[in-house]
Amino acid sequence: MSQTAVIGRAAESFVIEGGRALHGRIEAAGNKNGALPILAACLLTTEPVTLRNVPRIADVETMLELLNDVGAEADWIGANEVRVQAADVTKQELDDELCSRMRASFLLTGPLLARLGAVSAPPPGGDVIGRRRLDPHIHAFAELGAHIDIGRRYEMRAGGLHGKPVFLDEASVMATENAVMVAALTPGETVIGNAACEPHVQDLCRFLGSLGARITGIESNVLRIEGVQSLSGGDWEIGPDHIEVGSFIGLAAITGSDVTIDGVKQADLASILHAFEKLGVIVEREGDSVRVPPRQELVVQDDLGGHVPKIEDGPWPAFPSDLTSVALTVATQATGTLLMFEKMFENRLFFTDKLVSMGARIILCDPHRAVVTGPSKLSGQRMESPDIRAGMAMLLASLCAEGPSTIGAVYQIDKGYERIDERLRALGAQIERIES
Repeated sequence: MSQTAVIGRAAESFVIEGGRALHGRIEAAGNKNGALPILAACLLTTEPVTLRNVPRIADVETMLELLNDVGAEADWIGANEVRVQAADVTKQELDDELCSRMRASFLLTGPLLARLGAVSAPPPGGDVIGRRRLDPHIHAFAELGAHIDIGRRYEMRAGGLHGKPVFLDEASVMATENAVMVAALTPGETVIGNAACEPHVQDLCRFLGSLGARITGIESNVLRIEGVQSLSGGDWEIGPDHIEVGSFIGLAAITGSDVTIDGVKQADLASILHAFEKLGVIVEREGDSVRVPPRQELVVQDDLGGHVPKIEDGPWPAFPSDLTSVALTVATQATGTLLMFEKMFENRLFFTDKLVSMGARIILCDPHRAVVTGPSKLSGQRMESPDIRAGMAMLLASLCAEGPSTIGAVYQIDKGYERIDERLRALGAQIERIES
């Protein structure tokens, strides 16, 4: 996507007429946070790779531009299918403007370091949801033998990489992914302690395994990687996006709708469904689908002894941080009081002023905690989306509010949700995309 296209998208808004119940089925898209590292990992092989179920979203378009910029051939060959051929990759320097668009640009540093022996990267862009440390990435690279100079850019040279134990001081998803990608082509055994084990990390590890990487401990927080000389090409299907599934569950619950979500992976929903149960949301599960029955009476489930319950996020398998904004919004429509404890990002809850302006009763105690008392009658407002997940939460609130709402900067939502306006219209939502 060109810079002109990005500017054009920044000028788009959603106009939503709320108060309508939705009905129908919606298919879960491929996992955004799984597709981005898997696309980056295609740089580890000179043979072609075909990826299916790739979400057609802004962040994926940026990743394809980054891959092409370093010399790979990365193109759409179907509606949600991408082919990557990275035989002629020679460029070690990542483009400043492309990297400024998203944080996941830093995922290219690991594969290029392993493949070319050096990489130069600017600080990545991305959502401003709090401090997002690069320290675990740099520590992992240095432990494996890389030489690193940090100035305006991150200059990294392989310097004789070798496998060894690496302990991450936080269970960072992207740092785990970068360390795994480097270790896949690094001689010897690398043991990553305190590794992230989210579904998309598991998907990356299994994808690399399909290309010939030797990785054990998948689903745990200790990964063992025995480096190999080279990886082959292959064909892989990106797993479903459990964050999108959780967003649609919240959407159906808050609007009293009858919605079935297809193409889900039940094992990825345990902590998500448990959190929604605290808000009184009933979800029916069958096969690879979940259904939210209509006209539910949402009631916050108190802890034993009548104490105020809490939803808190954490590293997998805890409730994912990317859904705290959605769960908090659902809580505004549930009878009772809930504490939302966002541990991971100190700016994630700052969007709550938008919900308060709509009529929600929320006390923001500090950057990490908010007390929500519901139900509240919401009224449509004009708002700006500050990031992907807050934007989706504002969209949920607008769909259950009385009167029209306008959400600006919807490119933020487009970064994580494929054709969200078209897919919601298919369920009966009154939502239009306009030029601001």
